Amino acid sequence: MDQPSDGQLLAAWSRGETGAFEALVARYERALLRHARALLGDWRSGEDVVQEVFLRLAQRPPSLATDVRGDPRAESAVVSAWLHQVLRNLCMDTKRSEMRRKRREEAAAARDESRGGLDGVEAADTQAAVLRGMMRLPEDQREVLVLRLIDEKSYAEIATITGRKLGTVGWLISVGMKALAAELAPLVGGTNDGERVEPVIGRVQSLQGGVS
Repeated sequence: MDQPSDGQLLAAWSRGETGAFEALVARYERALLRHARALLGDWRSGEDVVQEVFLRLAQRPPSLATDVRGDPRAESAVVSAWLHQVLRNLCMDTKRSEMRRKRREEAAAARDESRGGLDGVEAADTQAAVLRGMMRLPEDQREVLVLRLIDEKSYAEIATITGRKLGTVGWLISVGMKALAAELAPLVGGTNDGERVEPVIGRVQSLQGGVS
């Protein structure tokens, strides 16, 4: 029996058939992982980017022009190009974010050298604030953030642990991070920008098993 085309799977997904989306993931995941690893040089980061690509596919799938629909090859070309373009943009964002993170860490290290032991106290206070912020989130968001930020589980591992779909895991992490950013805004100068909060959250990742 012939496999359904990408267009047929997208149409089925729009009707709420989750199996269709899982089929699209299975069809493209390996190629996207290879592309991400080639750009980032890191399998774990590539996995995160690929999960974000599929989250975007689930939320806003590409539209197929009339002259493309019904032609499996043409449908595949459009969907594949869309997925890889989204992935490349996300990888570029990841690389820029990593460069900014390194610059922040270097600046923080320079401050540490001049301020002595004070930063150790401030780091402990920040870690406690992050954990308190997590505990105020809804249970489903709190669970995935603890697994992701504290236990450093992959999206796939979190999906297995919680029994949720990969897309749901990605959505919960995205929403939870925004909520946590709002909780931590006073620590980063009164902004709820997730990028500004990122280095604050990063400090808590060394607390393995620190949340009960």
